[in-house]
Amino acid sequence: MNLLRSHRALVHGIVVTALALTSLATPRTALAQWTTTYEQFYLQASHNWSFRNQYASADRLFNAFDYGHAILYETLWTKPNAPVARLEEKEFDYLTKTVLVKPPRVPLEEAAIEPKYAQLAPEAKVMFDWAHLLHRQLYDVLADERLSDAQRDREAQRLIAYYKSRPDLAFSSKPKTMALMQEQSYSLAFRKRYPKFNGLIWGYHWLQVGLYEPLIVGKTTAAKQAGVRATVARFWQMVDGAPTALPYQMPMTAAVAPAFATRFPEAAIIFDNLHSMHDVVSDILSNEAVPRNAKRAEIMRAARLYRDDTSYVMPVAAWLAMSKHMGIENMGGSSVGFLPVLPTPSVTYGAVMTHDWETGAMKGFSYGSAAAGAASGGEHAGHDMASMAMPAAMPAAMPAAMPAAMPSTTAAANDSADVAALVHRFHDALERGDSVAAISLLTKDAEILESGSVETVADYRAHHLPADIALAKAIKSTRAPLRVLVQGDLATSTSTSVTKGTFRDRAIDSAGAELIVARRTPQGWRISAIHWSARRRN
Repeated sequence: MNLLRSHRALVHGIVVTALALTSLATPRTALAQWTTTYEQFYLQASHNWSFRNQYASADRLFNAFDYGHAILYETLWTKPNAPVARLEEKEFDYLTKTVLVKPPRVPLEEAAIEPKYAQLAPEAKVMFDWAHLLHRQLYDVLADERLSDAQRDREAQRLIAYYKSRPDLAFSSKPKTMALMQEQSYSLAFRKRYPKFNGLIWGYHWLQVGLYEPLIVGKTTAAKQAGVRATVARFWQMVDGAPTALPYQMPMTAAVAPAFATRFPEAAIIFDNLHSMHDVVSDILSNEAVPRNAKRAEIMRAARLYRDDTSYVMPVAAWLAMSKHMGIENMGGSSVGFLPVLPTPSVTYGAVMTHDWETGAMKGFSYGSAAAGAASGGEHAGHDMASMAMPAAMPAAMPAAMPAAMPSTTAAANDSADVAALVHRFHDALERGDSVAAISLLTKDAEILESGSVETVADYRAHHLPADIALAKAIKSTRAPLRVLVQGDLATSTSTSVTKGTFRDRAIDSAGAELIVARRTPQGWRISAIHWSARRRN
């Protein structure tokens, strides 16, 4: 094997049975499943270990972060019925008062800390490991004082190319919309149930991207050393002031480390997608509405969507605008040049802002809201408050002690997110060729209007469904954002799309419109009617 892959290269042949997946599950489930993954080590380079050698204290914190993520997933998976205090108090205190204070001196073998989770989703674990490796090698490039700026740029691009050489593991370098993280059927479960631990994870992510900034803006070795110390001290200021001092929103790299994001935009996007999927896995594991025997499938679905370059993708300009509209003051603030006092958040904790997929502009809140009396100067000056379309009534910011579970601001807002997630799951099932999953999202009396006819579910399964799947698998449609309207137990979703490509030796270039009617059922929202229409664009 190539030396670049031989060091720590592992092949895991893992038989995943229902019994192995869940110690609490019923004895009988699906057939055993083989999963093969392998890890890949550092790209050989003279700059390797530079950050560890020159910034040992900061580097060791990353080892503690790895432990924190691992113990979180293992606890959520193996102790689903544990009291909230298990994570919010016991594990949080151990992490902040012991592990972070005296972090491990070397990177950990996370499979030893999260053995059951590693059996559940080895592919996702190795995806995280591979992205964390890119993190560490980029720190090395920026920390190596022997390199010129031009050499650093070349090395960074070489590392990014090396990272992308593993399409089975690499997060997409196309920015994903927040809908993939915050508007799925399982979304928000973790932040609502474990707000303090979630804030700590966001604090980790703030430091992971924030440490790039002093290494870039510092003009001398002394300035870089001072900048790194200051950024680490700011992180400790957040931890010491927990829970209210921790980030209220997932830190976005373009906001926390703008110089790094400008210089290495692909890496910045990869890290935002990585951190977003960390939240997704936490939500899937902690959401009781996702059955234990379905959690692996949901994690694998999310992993696939975060790797591809087509699903939930928004333009880079929109990603930058979205990062700005989310508010640097809500993410913990800037990682350099900050004021002694932490910024005052302008939203309630964990608020979910909805954004236009094409422009990134904020459209409102589907959970939480703006905070009253938010400051507008200092670190907040770059935040365009006027463009955020704040509601007229703004409740107070998060109290000093966050409740264990935070109720949604309105049921309708959650319903809108659930209906949007339902529509996305239906299209995703078509693209995967999973007819069973697609049909399961329809009510028994659903009607499908297509090609001038009205079909029952049985008619659709026998006639148009196979053709719809074939087309969806052959050509990726570009879809505009959904517009969801909820009225009691009924909801409508409307959207447009463009489909362009070749299907069965025929050129396709059409504009489509979709109307989906959803109905609330005991099993959740289900599709009760679909109307599709299309026209040629030329």
